[in-house]
Amino acid sequence: MNYETLIIRYGEIALKGKNKKSFYDTLYDRVKEQLKGLSALTIKKHFDHIEVQLNGLDYRTVADRIKHVFGIQSIRAAIIVDNELTSLQEGSLKVVKDIEAEVKTFKISARRKNKKYPMNSKELNHALGSYVLQNTENITVDVHHPDVNIQVEVLEESTRIYGKVIKGAGGLPVGSAGKVMLMLSGGIDSPVAAYMMMKRGATIEAIHFHSPPYTNDRAKQKVIDLAATLKKFGGRLKLHVVPFTNAQIAIRDSMPDNYRMTIMRRMMLRIAERLAIKYDALAIATGESLGQVASQTLESMNTINEVTNFPVLRPLVSTDKVDIIDIAKKIGTYDISIRPYEDCCTLFLPRAPKTKPKREQANRFEKSLAIEALIEEALAGVETIDIGKEAEAIEDLL
Repeated sequence: MNYETLIIRYGEIALKGKNKKSFYDTLYDRVKEQLKGLSALTIKKHFDHIEVQLNGLDYRTVADRIKHVFGIQSIRAAIIVDNELTSLQEGSLKVVKDIEAEVKTFKISARRKNKKYPMNSKELNHALGSYVLQNTENITVDVHHPDVNIQVEVLEESTRIYGKVIKGAGGLPVGSAGKVMLMLSGGIDSPVAAYMMMKRGATIEAIHFHSPPYTNDRAKQKVIDLAATLKKFGGRLKLHVVPFTNAQIAIRDSMPDNYRMTIMRRMMLRIAERLAIKYDALAIATGESLGQVASQTLESMNTINEVTNFPVLRPLVSTDKVDIIDIAKKIGTYDISIRPYEDCCTLFLPRAPKTKPKREQANRFEKSLAIEALIEEALAGVETIDIGKEAEAIEDLL
């Protein structure tokens, strides 16, 4: 069946106060970004929804592009009929018959935005429901727990009858909550952390610490592929690849073995802070989960956090590994994360990292380390990759 329009309903942002409009505008921009290149579409912003007129395009093609956009509660495909009762009846029957799953019970939910319409909502529910019952077999009405709820919206000049419903991603639109620098490794956790931050409206710029020749180009490509996968949730995404080899060698050669991981994480956080300042970010985020490894105990987090005044956000801090893996599989990053290419942290892992490092000890050890010179050297070699820019340039030429 050919649906004529998609109606995008808002989720949590509908509960916002006086700044609600800015959230709506941001969501509208994200939807337009995802539908770029589909020139046949007409996109309209209304007070309580966004309407995408399909103009002949398959609704699935369009819905697949926007169902990952944060801020969307649901996407409803609708046919449009005139306001004659016979048209409403035939349209309701058509939509019921188009439902692919087995339907044993249904419900009609009519709503009149056109208050001059001669029948009220209750009368419409009865008239449309009766017609569906008379023209189908083995189907009954269930107003409490129906298999399918056919929504009918009577407007001034036409009526929308909603059939297919696609669940949205929820959350808040990316770009509505400021910018965060996220430390993106090649593992399972940090891409999920990026996803969780974007779901709360944060714009993400990713930082990856790369240590050639100890980590090769396949490890770097793995992270680029992770960033490209995350792009579908938040539009274009910048990835800052930091050369970290010399810093890690210096730490390995001059720091006690059990404090190397702590010092290395402190160095990473210092560099992340400099990049956050440069690119106007308000916080740093990581994929750490409390107690998962030695560097993720409370004592380690406390000692590592000492080197920055920026908020360090850990959206997975109380999440079990099994749950993190489930999310990674759902968002499409898991299979990339388990590719057998090691990141810099894994390759320089000490034999017995300290699980309860002390700030005083870390500060004492770091006195023999040329911290500022190592930071400046790393920052001078940063490669910034604008994920999605090339694809958008190609799309503009089509």
